[in-house]
Amino acid sequence: MSLVPWFRWSETSPRLTARSPAEMVIETLMMELDWQTKEAEKQHRERENEYRKIRTGVDYSWLASPPRNAYDLSPGERLQLEDTCTKIHPSYCGPMILRFRQLIAEYEPEVHEVSQLFRSVLQEVLEKMKEEEDVRKLTKQWNMRSRGSLSLTTFRTRSRIFPFASDIRTISEDVERDIHPTPRVWSMPEFQMHKDNN
Repeated sequence: MSLVPWFRWSETSPRLTARSPAEMVIETLMMELDWQTKEAEKQHRERENEYRKIRTGVDYSWLASPPRNAYDLSPGERLQLEDTCTKIHPSYCGPMILRFRQLIAEYEPEVHEVSQLFRSVLQEVLEKMKEEEDVRKLTKQWNMRSRGSLSLTTFRTRSRIFPFASDIRTISEDVERDIHPTPRVWSMPEFQMHKDNN
């Protein structure tokens, strides 16, 4: 009898290992949207029940069975949102969820407004990603330019210091060519050598 079937539980699921980071981002963000939509529906029902209780003075909520979720995204809208989610880098997934939850808590939107709020947070994150990418590109260009200008500067300075390319006259050249040195300052006596004409 083979024991292989007994140990199948220890094998990792191929579905978990086959998912790419982009697929995980889409799944995480869309799960967050679905959960926030359900929470908005739940709060909407609770508000309606409170209003009905205040209006009639009787609480029948214990009789009612929990209703199904009434609001659902259209397939086209879901595909658009998923397509936009593919553009989100995995490192922005967590901050985006936090921002989305913050806006949900701040505005307490109606059920049909949750997806619009989600779309606006997606656009906000995409704009932030684009700004940071532009800054990265500008920084890279600036660094490349400054490196290039430094290398040209060092090349030019080296060529100027190179002793054999210099036109500066030295004292030994003056003596060898028998050129008279420039007159001295008045405070010092001037000594001149005369040539003998033989």
